[in-house]
Amino acid sequence: MYRCQVCGATEARSEVVSEVFLVDRLPVLVEDIPAVVCARCGDATFSRVTTERIRRMVHGEMRPVRTMRADVFAYA
Repeated sequence: MYRCQVCGATEARSEVVSEVFLVDRLPVLVEDIPAVVCARCGDATFSRVTTERIRRMVHGEMRPVRTMRADVFAYA
C-alpha cells in the first residue's frame, strides 16, 4: 500500500515527470521519468530500478539527448 513520505496521504497516481538533479553542483534535467505521484501534495517517488537508472545516466554512462542554457535566480 502507498503512503506518501511527505504528507502521509494514501492516494497516488502513475505519471511521467521531469526532475532536476545536482551533479557536481551542476543542474541536470532528466525528462520522462516514470513515477508514483502523491494525489495530495504532488511528491514524486521513483522505484529502485528507476533511481538506479537515473544515477547511471547522470554520472556518465549515457550521453544527454540535448544541452540547454538555464537562467539562475537567487531568492535571497
